[in-house]
Amino acid sequence: MKLTREVKIGQVKIGGENPLCLIAGPCVIESEELCRIVAKELIKITEKLSLPFVFKASFDKANRSSLSSFRGPGIKDGLNILSKIKQELKIPILTDVHESHQAERVAEVASCLQIPALLSRQTDLISACAKTGKPINIKKGQFMAPEDMTNVVEKITSCGNEEILLTERGTSFGYHNLIVDFRSLVIMRESGYPVVFDATHSVQLPGGGGKHSLGKSEFVAPLARAAVGVGCEAIFMEVHPEPEKALCDGPNMVALSEVEGILKELKEINKIRRLS
Repeated sequence: MKLTREVKIGQVKIGGENPLCLIAGPCVIESEELCRIVAKELIKITEKLSLPFVFKASFDKANRSSLSSFRGPGIKDGLNILSKIKQELKIPILTDVHESHQAERVAEVASCLQIPALLSRQTDLISACAKTGKPINIKKGQFMAPEDMTNVVEKITSCGNEEILLTERGTSFGYHNLIVDFRSLVIMRESGYPVVFDATHSVQLPGGGGKHSLGKSEFVAPLARAAVGVGCEAIFMEVHPEPEKALCDGPNMVALSEVEGILKELKEINKIRRLS
């Protein structure tokens, strides 16, 4: 299988001949304490398995199902927490950007800027993030074909930025349901940029609970195994010590206690794939 471009996020390298990477953390910043607990445990696990790790958490979830849904601490307090985690634990940080005017401010803290799937065609937002020079992780919209991502790549590279990750997170299949077409990973990989599989949002049932989304977390591990077998360079997972108590996306998140077992399997599958 042809190697992709190597993208560097802080000290972590994704793509090329580098090991499978984990991008993980809680869906949203619930508290500084929770972020620190999750980050420390994920550092311990990934160091044990010799896997690179990027910590992810959102300071704001601007696309929640309901007006009453918890969105996070906001940009000021959220970036302050992420900055502390980054500096104290010496790990790269990834977080979402929802509006163009946020890009430069977020880039002062984040090692990688993430553009949510629902905003993956917002040209001004993409350009603003790309112009910061920081790596960009852009999720393929649930409404987009994988080959459409070449247009997104062009928007980013036109700003002089080649540090791009493309993420698959499922495709809308009727109401309140997503499916994963694993051909998508292969097609996006043909762009030459590393491909990420979002294993937790791919099992989400968007808006399935009326005022909140539901999910089927029991399918996270099998879908992640398939994605690694197909050839993704990184796995994105949202994790929580107690998903049932999470303030956002709990039904599709992975319990922190289950992460090591899943990663052990993924590492072995990746090893076999690279021998083929």
